[in-house]
Amino acid sequence: QSYCHRLQHDMYFLTSTSRLNEQVVDKIVLQLNRVYPQILTNEEAEKFRNPKASLHTRLSDLLKHLQKKGDRHCQEFYRALQINAEQLFNDLPSRKILKTPDPTEIDSDKEQYMLNDRGPVFFLACFSVAAGLALFWYCCNSDTKVVGRARRILGFSPIIIGRHVRNICMLYLEDISRD
Repeated sequence: QSYCHRLQHDMYFLTSTSRLNEQVVDKIVLQLNRVYPQILTNEEAEKFRNPKASLHTRLSDLLKHLQKKGDRHCQEFYRALQINAEQLFNDLPSRKILKTPDPTEIDSDKEQYMLNDRGPVFFLACFSVAAGLALFWYCCNSDTKVVGRARRILGFSPIIIGRHVRNICMLYLEDISRD
C-alpha cells in the first residue's frame, strides 16, 4: 500500500478534533520544510503555518497538498509525524491494518510480553513458596519413614540452606518423630 493511499485512509483520523494540536502541526510543517530533500518550500510552509486559518483547514490542505506531490512527500509526512507525535502515529488506522494482517495469527510480541511481564523476583518467590510447601508436606507426613528421609536430606544440605536454618529444621523433625 502506497503512502498516498495510507494518507488518504488516515486523513479523517488526523483531521478530527483534538488529535493534533497546533504546536505539533507547526513542528511537522517545519520539519517538512527543513528536511532534505525539501518537501515544502518556504512559501508553502508559511501558508500551512498561518495562524489566521483554522487548524483543521490548514491540516486538511497540507494533507491534500502532500497527496498531490507524490508518495515520497507522504512518506516524509509519516516520518515527521512519527518523530513529533509517536503515540498518534502508532494509533493510525493504517498502522493497525499493517500490524495485524491476519486476525487469526498470534501476535508474537504481545505473547512474549504476556509471558515475560513479571520479573525474576516473582519467579523466585513462587518457586520458594512451592518448594517450601513441598518440603513442609514431605516433612509433616505421618509416615515415619518420610521423616527419616527428610532428616538425611536436610543433614546433607548445609550449602543450600544456612546452618541455623538446618538446625531449626532438624529440631523440628526430631520433635515430630517423638510424637
